[in-house]
Amino acid sequence: MKRRAFIKSTVAAGIATGTAAIAPNAFAKWTKENFEAKGTDAVMAAIGATDATVSKDIKIKAPEIAENGAVVPITVESGIEGTETISMIVSNNPTPLTAVFTLGEGTAAKVKSRVKMGKSSDLIAVVTAGGKTYKNHVSVKVTKGGCGG
Repeated sequence: MKRRAFIKSTVAAGIATGTAAIAPNAFAKWTKENFEAKGTDAVMAAIGATDATVSKDIKIKAPEIAENGAVVPITVESGIEGTETISMIVSNNPTPLTAVFTLGEGTAAKVKSRVKMGKSSDLIAVVTAGGKTYKNHVSVKVTKGGCGG
């Protein structure tokens, strides 16, 4: 039994060390306050996107009508060179910021997620690239709310 315990602890320590070495700053840009911000304007300010430029190079794929707001599939693809982050905001949710994806250099700028929408709302995608922010949006009509509606 001592041998098994030793192997388990050695493997666990190796995984923890390897993870820390590979991605020491993986969670560096995540802040709880951004996800707790109330209202679209507060979120845009929190993520530094108050002066974001509208860009048609950001493609958002979402259903025009979501029959169930509990699970709404969203795909965001950025055609902007050097995309660093992609954020998803659901304007009419109590806490609008739903996701922030940090992309590595040379990574395809396409992300997918499933979001909860309490009611019909605009879905805003915000992209940062080269120190600038860009945005685009689509409207999604929810026929059955995802927050108990």
